[in-house]
Amino acid sequence: MKYTRLTKQQLEELHQEFINFLATQSITATEWEMIKLNRPHVAEEELDVFSDLVWEGVLQKVQYLENISEQQMHLFFLSEKEMKLISVKVMNPKIDLRTSEGFGWFKKNWQSDFVEYLVASKAYKEDKNLDKFKLIQQGAVITRGELYQWFDKIIE
Repeated sequence: MKYTRLTKQQLEELHQEFINFLATQSITATEWEMIKLNRPHVAEEELDVFSDLVWEGVLQKVQYLENISEQQMHLFFLSEKEMKLISVKVMNPKIDLRTSEGFGWFKKNWQSDFVEYLVASKAYKEDKNLDKFKLIQQGAVITRGELYQWFDKIIE
């Protein structure tokens, strides 16, 4: 397995897609029930293959990721050839960017001496989707990129 298995909730959300996936392998609903009952390891393998296919599809389309912690924001733009990062660090230990109050403080004080910025870029390794997935595993979430784009305009 290249990525991680989808959660039970994710699999439930993708129920129809999973049925279509099984159908492409000529596995009927009855056969699937028999596989789960008599050959659970095969059922597990099918879930893993399906999960990898879903992840590949999602990661192919991802352009922006954000990883926001108490005092830092890591905003990523995932271009065709490289990952671009805008890193924001708040030097006020009373601020938690994950709260509305903390983010409100940041919006008012983003140009103050209490906020540091770093811009970087890094080429992908052999597998660009795996690089994206690792960022997600480290806590990044997929976004539309509004924060990244806002900072990108300001930093220019």
